[in-house]
Amino acid sequence: MGGLQGEARQGGKRPSAGLFVTCLVDLVRPSVGFAAAKLLQDAGCDVSVPPQQTCCGQPAYNGGDIGTARAIAKTTIAAFDPFDVIIVPSASCAGMLKVHYPRLFADNASMRAPAQRFADRVHELTSYLVRERGVTTTGASFDGHIACHMSCSSLHEMGARGEPNLLLDSMSGAQVTNLKDNQECCGFGGLFSVKYPDISAAMAAKKTAVIEASGAQLVVGPDLGCLFHIAGTLSRNGSKVECRHIAEVLAGEMSDPPICGSRDSA
Repeated sequence: MGGLQGEARQGGKRPSAGLFVTCLVDLVRPSVGFAAAKLLQDAGCDVSVPPQQTCCGQPAYNGGDIGTARAIAKTTIAAFDPFDVIIVPSASCAGMLKVHYPRLFADNASMRAPAQRFADRVHELTSYLVRERGVTTTGASFDGHIACHMSCSSLHEMGARGEPNLLLDSMSGAQVTNLKDNQECCGFGGLFSVKYPDISAAMAAKKTAVIEASGAQLVVGPDLGCLFHIAGTLSRNGSKVECRHIAEVLAGEMSDPPICGSRDSA
């Protein structure tokens, strides 16, 4: 795999990057964490994974358990205190850390400033690579059509727009397909898919129909929750479209099976 290009090659101080791995990456798809670390290292960062980190607290927060969410947030803020930046390969978890942690402590005089200092250092992976490190290509390649599903959190909480497609467009052999109505939710939404399964399934069916019609062979995205939802629906429909996290594709780490795929499909 070729080296990254852009300001990341211009030298200077190597920022210390704390990688917030996320629960789904840690427990279900660890290849995403290794791919994210590789991309950050190639972009000139010193990467560490604090062992004290746990869940971001989003399930508790969304479920109304504010006390547990605050306890988790305090642990996370302390664990990542030594790092220049906090990088998250999940826009959903990044949104929790960046947007909702300050809200959790808005009325707490002792934690308000630490929570905001923490939030100011949080970045979604692809946005950080492009905006802060000047990365324009990762040197990876893919022979075929790729479509990128932009999650709701990526668009609305983290403010991502063209960064994923910019990096995908740079891949040798790749033809990037823009999905129709890409700003529409896939229906996962964390607890939403549990509380309203029929609505969630209908939204996933609409999203996967658009994906199938696009001609894409591979769907990528910045959120594993969305990708599991989409991949599961595609698999149940007998689709040949594969799903992978965007970090795996950009890092050229494609040896593991696609999401919801068998070992034979890797």
